[in-house]
Amino acid sequence: MKKISLIALAAILLAGCSQKKNSQEASASAAAQPQVQAVKVISASKQEVKQDGTYSATVQANVVNNIAPQSGGRIQKINVEVGDFVYAGQILAEMDRVQLDQAKLRLANAETELGRLKQLYEQGGLAQSDYEAAELNYEVSKSTYDNLLENTVLRSPVNGVVTARGYDRGDMYGMASPIFTVQQIVPVKILVGISEADYTKVKKGDKVSLTVDALPGKTYSGTIRRIYPTIDPLTHTVNIEVQVPNQNRELRPGMYAKVNVTFGHSYNIVVPDAAVVRLQGSGQRNVFVVENGTAVQREVSLGRHFDGQYEILSGIEEGEQIVVKGGSALRNGAAVEVIE
Repeated sequence: MKKISLIALAAILLAGCSQKKNSQEASASAAAQPQVQAVKVISASKQEVKQDGTYSATVQANVVNNIAPQSGGRIQKINVEVGDFVYAGQILAEMDRVQLDQAKLRLANAETELGRLKQLYEQGGLAQSDYEAAELNYEVSKSTYDNLLENTVLRSPVNGVVTARGYDRGDMYGMASPIFTVQQIVPVKILVGISEADYTKVKKGDKVSLTVDALPGKTYSGTIRRIYPTIDPLTHTVNIEVQVPNQNRELRPGMYAKVNVTFGHSYNIVVPDAAVVRLQGSGQRNVFVVENGTAVQREVSLGRHFDGQYEILSGIEEGEQIVVKGGSALRNGAAVEVIE
């Protein structure tokens, strides 16, 4: 009886070992089988891509004039204040008029003398050299008067706004700083530093659009008026000057602006963001292409990014099947199953 029990126990142990072995062999066989991953794909296709760039810049006055006389003197009148809008030719301030009044008298005397001598010269009673000397004296007197008038009665040379005043009425102007600063803000200008790679893609007369943080929801249009001739060796950028009409005077110097410059259009393959995989530890960008049920990794060169899509400059061909879902877990050469 004892012998029969030992035989039964041995049979049970042998059966258990056999089942364990079969289970291990099944697990090894399953591990050896390649894991098929489900992915979604799209067919690579080309489309027109707007080539543009957005740049940060600062609004500037189109013209900045510092108003001051040629020499020192006492300020007799102040006619405008900071914030006033002025027109070209408007009197902003007047200096002491003593020298101007003296010059005016000398001019009047020279004019009278010239008229008297002209009659004598025409009648033959005066030498030509004497008449020419009288003419010269008149011209010098007129030039002196005009210069003093310009530097005594100070006028605005442009339509603009007074942005600074450095003196008060009765002050002695000492040439340390201007009496007024007038800035022309209709139009305004913006200097935009674009990459040297885009330097040849812009030209005078091109239109640009811009927004300013101070006026959310509004977009303004400008025109490229000037392209600077040199490239900054440190930043490798070149300045373009954009002029904005600003007829309603909403844009003011100093405002922070974002300027969108269009460089034309290209025709390239476009894929969704999800199709582009970044290689860890580098700047390399890849996509996975499905070939005969296998995921093939391709390095790509990216262009513009817009509306959740990337422009592909190189690396894939039109018509290839691009993985757009499931690519983050893929490895090069992995078996895949395309699902709808």
